[in-house]
Amino acid sequence: MFNALVVEKNDEGKTHAALRQIDIDALPQGDVLVAVDYSTLNYKDGLCIGPGGGLVRTYPHVPGIDFAGTVEASQDPRYAPGDKVVLTGWRVGEVHWGGYAQKARVKADWLVPLPQGISTRDAMAVGTAGLTSMLAVMALEDHGMRPDQGEVLVTGAAGGVGSVATAILANLGYQVAAVTGRPETAEYLTGLGASRIVAREELNETVKRPLEAETWAGCVDAVGGAMLARVLGQMKYGASVAAVGLAGGSGLPATVIPFLLRGVNLLGIDSVMRPYADRVRAWERIATDLPMDKLEAMIQPTTLSDLPQLGADILAGKVKGRVVVDVNA
Repeated sequence: MFNALVVEKNDEGKTHAALRQIDIDALPQGDVLVAVDYSTLNYKDGLCIGPGGGLVRTYPHVPGIDFAGTVEASQDPRYAPGDKVVLTGWRVGEVHWGGYAQKARVKADWLVPLPQGISTRDAMAVGTAGLTSMLAVMALEDHGMRPDQGEVLVTGAAGGVGSVATAILANLGYQVAAVTGRPETAEYLTGLGASRIVAREELNETVKRPLEAETWAGCVDAVGGAMLARVLGQMKYGASVAAVGLAGGSGLPATVIPFLLRGVNLLGIDSVMRPYADRVRAWERIATDLPMDKLEAMIQPTTLSDLPQLGADILAGKVKGRVVVDVNA
């Protein structure tokens, strides 16, 4: 028997999450059994802990879209007991039981070996948010972005993706303009390496002009909606925006003018179904390009029993940085 955060749904369709003891035989089928050390908290986790958001298909359910730990048993030759592994995506924690438990059983194809120099706790300080951030930076660089071209904008900068993106870009020598709607996070963001803070109010108003002054050499956008439309019209010629989120809405009230007259690129970043080779490359870049000391400034440590409240908090936009869940505490 081991501890897990279990979400159940009653006959009225309401969900309730609580810490339970479950038997190892209750775990879903998979090739590899992992003793989980740490998990983390993402917006999707908040949905899965609470209302479901259409992500969870069956109940009872164990959420947790990320986890890192040690292989306990394996039917796949790629992994052996004692190997340190990390899992993000593949709809684990949504369709498949996830990391909010002391043990998890998953397909070997979903795992990535932890690079040297990254602990399981570090890996969950990074998590899906950090992996997505690195994939976004890699995509921008693959499309020609360089530090000498000017400022790079990060929207939703105080959130999980934005925090890690800010730290990575600053460490790589970029000037980072961090957008936030919470003035109290300014010191936190400058500590991560942001060279200046941009108030959300400066960018969240839709303008009628399809093009404004060329301002940004690149952008990691976690907001979407009207802010993304506005930013597209401010990009420098040939610059790219990596779209990683929709905190400001899924609509895009934009025109094609920035694409046609300035050659702007809008790059979609998905981390859920990302191929294995891309994941390995991104984790290797994380090991070298994300200053792990900066991660400590982002971390809010917590335990499984705190997750029901934190799940509600992240849906309400009240969580800053990265929540690291010690599932054994």
